Amino acid sequence: MRIGLFGTGRVATALVPALVAAGHELVFVAGRTLPSVRALANLAPSAEAFSLPPAQALPLADVYLLAVPDAAVPQLLAGMKWPAGALVAHLAGALPVAVFAAAPQVRGGVLYPLQTFSPGRAIDWPAVPLFVEASEAAAEATLLALADSLSQRVARLDSAQRLRLHLGAVFASNFTNHALGIAHALLAEAELDFNLLAPLVRETVEKALGASPSPFAVQTGPAARHDAPTLAAHTAALAAHPAWQVLYTQLTHSIQAAAADHAAHPPGSA
Repeated sequence: MRIGLFGTGRVATALVPALVAAGHELVFVAGRTLPSVRALANLAPSAEAFSLPPAQALPLADVYLLAVPDAAVPQLLAGMKWPAGALVAHLAGALPVAVFAAAPQVRGGVLYPLQTFSPGRAIDWPAVPLFVEASEAAAEATLLALADSLSQRVARLDSAQRLRLHLGAVFASNFTNHALGIAHALLAEAELDFNLLAPLVRETVEKALGASPSPFAVQTGPAARHDAPTLAAHTAALAAHPAWQVLYTQLTHSIQAAAADHAAHPPGSA
């Protein structure tokens, strides 16, 4: 397919080599900073580079991908002179397909990769779940074909389901990473190696992924045990970090509430 790409951030940077490797033609890369645009366009043979707003009409493409922040999508839809019937898809998890209602001149869709993207990290695209939604059948078929060329895990997902999936991903990835950052800082204060936690973190994740009926069933630690002396000692040790102290208390209460609910409503109960 001929692909037009808007954006030069983490997702766009990971996506360009994947598109090229899958045999697609990157027609152009567009963004606000021309040096960044050129650097990304150089990864694809013959890709044109231009800054926004473009001084020319958009080159024709089979799909225009918006790898930009959610708030920028309505601005791009309103600010571009799209070819008639252009298929335009955003890559956001929380943005509904209804955002395209304000741009009736295009056929709107979604191509959402469920993955975290960071500079210098290689992405195993065949293993990345890709979720597709579109405003009409032909657009959906094109996006499904594009997704199938990149990933072995492709599915249709509506906007409400995708929002819930994105919310779950924030808890599973972003909040987990933040908690690991706190753990790193606490160990650093005691001149301890963060990698000491590596076996624990791996076992926690692997156990949670295989837990039945949910990770709540395999919760461990002082909160789950209602270990009051340890909870008090931890809270006192966080005196220099009041925000983390509050977070510790809130998570403790959440763990205990989840355990109480699980005990009151065990799996299979009416």
